[in-house]
Amino acid sequence: MEITAVRLTEIEQVMAIELAGFSAAEAGTRTQYLERIAQFTDTFLVARAGEKVIGFICGPAVAENELADWMYERAPKNLPVGGNQMILTIAVAPQWQKRHVGSQLLLALEEVARQKERQQIILTCLASRISFYKRNGYYNAGVSASQHAGERWYTMKKDLNLLQSVREVASMQPKKD
Repeated sequence: MEITAVRLTEIEQVMAIELAGFSAAEAGTRTQYLERIAQFTDTFLVARAGEKVIGFICGPAVAENELADWMYERAPKNLPVGGNQMILTIAVAPQWQKRHVGSQLLLALEEVARQKERQQIILTCLASRISFYKRNGYYNAGVSASQHAGERWYTMKKDLNLLQSVREVASMQPKKD
C-alpha cells in the first residue's frame, strides 16, 4: 500500500468509496469532491493497492479552530502554513476495512500537517467512531455544533504542538482538594 496525493483521474474510485461508507445525507457530491481535489491539493490523500484506490482522507487547512458545516459545502483553499488541519472525510473501501488503512491515512495526513506547522487536527464523527479516533491519539472535545445530515456529531482533536498537548491533558485531570 502507498499513500500519496489524489489524482483527478481517481474521482470515480473516490466517489465509490464515499457512497459505500456514508448515507446519502452524509455523503459529499461529485461536484464537492472535484472542488476539494482542486482546493486541498496537498491534504487530499489516497491509499492505493497498485492502481486501485482503497481509501482516502481529505480536509482543508484553515485558521478556524472548529470544523464548520460550511466547509463541507464550499471547500476553502488551504493555508500555506500554520492554522489547523480539518478532516472532512476519511473513508476506506469495505473490503479493506479492519486492516489499519484508516489509521495509516490519519498518520500520513498528520505528517503533512506537522510539516506545514499546523496546530491541531480537527474532525467530527459519530459516537460509534470515537473509540477509533481515541486509539489514534485524538481526544473527544465534546458534542459538535454541526447539523450536517441531521446527525449528532462529536468533535475530535489531536494537538500537534507538544507543549499545548501537555497542558490539555493536565487540564483534563481531576483537581485534588
